[in-house]
Amino acid sequence: MGADMLAQAFASTAGVLAGVDAQQLDGATPCASWQVRELINHVVGGTFFFAVTVETGVAPARGDETDFCAGDFVTEFNRGAARALTAFEADGAMDKTLTLPFAELPGSVFINIATIDTFTHGWDLARATGQPTDLDPELAAALLGFAQAFLSDAMRGSDGASPFGAQVEAPAGATPADQLAAFLGRHV
Repeated sequence: MGADMLAQAFASTAGVLAGVDAQQLDGATPCASWQVRELINHVVGGTFFFAVTVETGVAPARGDETDFCAGDFVTEFNRGAARALTAFEADGAMDKTLTLPFAELPGSVFINIATIDTFTHGWDLARATGQPTDLDPELAAALLGFAQAFLSDAMRGSDGASPFGAQVEAPAGATPADQLAAFLGRHV
C-alpha cells in the first residue's frame, strides 16, 4: 500500500462527509461510543494526526480536540488530507520510524493503518447517515486483505476499550466495504 491508496481512502471519505447533513450530527454510529459529531471530529482530526506524526516522527499528544463540526468540516478534512499526503509522499517517509502511542512503526506500516482508519470510518459515517456503504470496492477488497494479515485477536475487544471489535460474520453477498467493516467488528 502507498500514498495512492491513502488518497483513494481520503477521496471516498470526503464524498461521504459531503453527504452529512447538520441535522445528523447527534445521530448514532456503528461505533457505539461515538455520535456522528464525534466520529467526524475523529476523522478530520485524524488527517492532521497522520500528517504531524509523519512530519515530526512522533505522534502528537491528544488533548483538547477541535470541534470541526462547528465549521466547514469537509474543507478541513480536505486540508488535512492534503497535508497528510504531502507528508507521506516526502522522501524517506516510508522508511522513517514513527513513535506512536501503541508502538514504533515505519511509515510504510503507518500509512496502511491511516488508510484503513480513514476508509472504515467513512463507511461508519455512510452507515450512520443513510448513505450507500458500497464504497470503492477495489480499495475495500485490498484493505480487507491487509487487515486480515495484520489484525490479531489481541487488538480486538469491547467498543471504546480496544481498537477493533470482535469479527462479525458478513451476510452472503456483502460488498467488499461491508466485508471489511464486518471483519473490523461492525454489524452490517
